Amino acid sequence: EVQLQASGGGLVQAGGSLTLSCTASGLTSDGYAIAWFRQAPGKAREGVSCINLSDGSTYYEDSAKGRFTISSDNAKNTVALHMNSLEPEDSAVYYCAADPSSVGCELHSPYYFGMRYRGIGTLVTVSS
Repeated sequence: EVQLQASGGGLVQAGGSLTLSCTASGLTSDGYAIAWFRQAPGKAREGVSCINLSDGSTYYEDSAKGRFTISSDNAKNTVALHMNSLEPEDSAVYYCAADPSSVGCELHSPYYFGMRYRGIGTLVTVSS
């Protein structure tokens, strides 16, 4: 069974940076996609970014383009989301999700929360 643990959330001022980490256990190969999505209070879930572990291909939704970078360390089964130029609108609970498909990002774009496995989120608060 795949389990995901997101960490790294916290309080940051607008314009600042934060790096989130998703550690996955139970992966049986590199044929997985791991994604981040978020949900702010009173708002719908929103896809953020995704990476296919098999080839490192990355995907960014509009909210993340130019500001966020997703990366993976396959040896450690860890995916990081580096967030720069944060805005108060980025405040949300960030979740990581995983899908047992080497094209999982394409299959689940742009939302990602439909992936087979989802972890407990980490709270990001950006103050103005």
